[in-house]
Amino acid sequence: MTRLSVNVNKIAVLRNSRGGNDPDVLRAATACLDAGAHGITVHPRPDQRHIRADDVHALSALTRERGVEFNIEGNPFAPPRPGYPGLLPLCAQTRPAQATLVPDGDGQLTSDHGFDFARDGERLRPLIAALKDVGCRVSLFVDAGNPAIAAAAALGADRIELYTGPYAEAFAAGTPDAAIALFADAARRAQAAGLGVNAGHDLSQANLGRFLHDVPQVLEVSIGHALIGEALYDGLDATVRAYLAVIARGS
Repeated sequence: MTRLSVNVNKIAVLRNSRGGNDPDVLRAATACLDAGAHGITVHPRPDQRHIRADDVHALSALTRERGVEFNIEGNPFAPPRPGYPGLLPLCAQTRPAQATLVPDGDGQLTSDHGFDFARDGERLRPLIAALKDVGCRVSLFVDAGNPAIAAAAALGADRIELYTGPYAEAFAAGTPDAAIALFADAARRAQAAGLGVNAGHDLSQANLGRFLHDVPQVLEVSIGHALIGEALYDGLDATVRAYLAVIARGS
């Protein structure tokens, strides 16, 4: 069955808007795990707009104690700066189960595209090897329409994460069929190359079931923005359980 990793970045956004430690990222992550989530995802950015390095260390300890997966996302090309040691050093320090590499720049509001392997592949190769040397499974963020998805395997990656923003947009517009066919084809191409398939971005209770029903063998979905927004009304426990029910029906 597909596993649910809850991205807790938005909890940190709210905390950082006032300073201090309220709401508490660690407490929120614990609530998600208590409700049955299979793991926790974070995306620390160099500008520290939400998750910070100290959060990463605390969440690493929590997930290790609970025996669940910890997934750190980030741009492997972003240089270190005060308060942010860089993605690879942070992974070396905390040893997450998975490192998801994402080509996002400092100015991006959110991740909105996957890697271009023709441009970035040879830069990625040694970074992927370094992450695997410290025990991380490596996933690369990709667009479903990328014709070179199989190149991720040749670079040494274990999985891809399909950027599902375009599917979510098509679903909201009432025209998901072409998008879902594209994503199903991308998943099959990846799996034929020996890659596992993850998915994330703008997935919600409304659109997740269709995605999992039609896209084969999705191993993990990473969901944050919609889940935290829905939890404002229904609470974290009920919302995580609702996602798990969607996953059980769809996968």
